[in-house]
Amino acid sequence: MLIQGSWGWMKLAVLTVMLPAAIDSLDLAVRDDLQRHHDPRLDPIMQAATNLGRKDILFGLLLGVAILDPAAGPATARLAVTSLVGTNLVVEGLKRAVDRPRPHGVHQRSNASFPSGHAASAFALAVVFARRWKRAAVAFWLLASIVAFSRLYLDRHYLTDVAVAIAIGIVCASLLTRWRLATTWGLPQRKPT
Repeated sequence: MLIQGSWGWMKLAVLTVMLPAAIDSLDLAVRDDLQRHHDPRLDPIMQAATNLGRKDILFGLLLGVAILDPAAGPATARLAVTSLVGTNLVVEGLKRAVDRPRPHGVHQRSNASFPSGHAASAFALAVVFARRWKRAAVAFWLLASIVAFSRLYLDRHYLTDVAVAIAIGIVCASLLTRWRLATTWGLPQRKPT
């Protein structure tokens, strides 16, 4: 039993040493491939997509949702803000803890590469909006995917920065949505049958 446990710890130790190198290798390979196929004609489209993840644009969008959908807009906007705040607390904590330099060389602890705030926010909003407007769910997920891809294309993040951010956005928004819907000020509740 002790030998088996020792082998388990040794495997874990080897994995801990090898995994970061494998992740870095994958990130660099994807980055190199994207930059090799970079088409400057797509830059304005990718920049427009990335701009959708800016905080001022997101909050302007949520203000519009609250005003233009009087039935459930205010509750949807509150839920979205709650999801964005929770998601971004996780993102910013990880940025400071991991402190990964950006692919293009910029290195600031407060603006580190891992994870992508744009991708996390886009997917957090996709969770909330897809729940509210089910018929447009595919469009919300597609738009979030384009925002996330733009961060790779514009060389602002590595693949793992974006992949982890997507997971953070989905998980945080899903948990916070479930929690908020259990309270009295979430989206309108269904009556028990």
